[in-house]
Amino acid sequence: MGNIDMKALFSLTYGMYIVSTDLEGKLNGQIANTVMQITSEPICVATCLNKANLTTEMIAKSGRFSVAVLELEVPMTFIGQFGFKSGRDIDKFENVKYSLAEAGTPLIEEWSVAAFDAKVTKTVEMPSHMLFIGEVQESVCFKEAPLLTYSDYHKIKKGKSPKTAPTFGFNALK
Repeated sequence: MGNIDMKALFSLTYGMYIVSTDLEGKLNGQIANTVMQITSEPICVATCLNKANLTTEMIAKSGRFSVAVLELEVPMTFIGQFGFKSGRDIDKFENVKYSLAEAGTPLIEEWSVAAFDAKVTKTVEMPSHMLFIGEVQESVCFKEAPLLTYSDYHKIKKGKSPKTAPTFGFNALK
């Protein structure tokens, strides 16, 4: 493999999201920066999550996920609830404003600009992560507000990537 300058990867742009699901009535979600639209007809999105995360296990079993697009003003306490705690230990949706998509996935309204629900159409297993591709079944816009980018998360909010994030290795570069 050739020379890799990890800083070159900072030129890629990312948003900040909460990827969630419902499995047999249990809701869970996590912070993610790897969500993107991949087609427009049909509308498909992809997300890539660490295999060790409960959300990943639940999406693999339920075949559905939802995405909340976070606004710039979201407080770190809210990010921390979904990003630095495990759904194995707490109810991440306690005291969180959300509605349910027709399929039952949570559409987080609090600190979100928009949300959508997707049905998994393909799963690709990576060494440490699972790539889920889903066809969007439902979407909603809550408000117009500046979006939280991954860059803003680090520069403005001074956030770090947890060990299970695809970008964990970048923490040392800052």
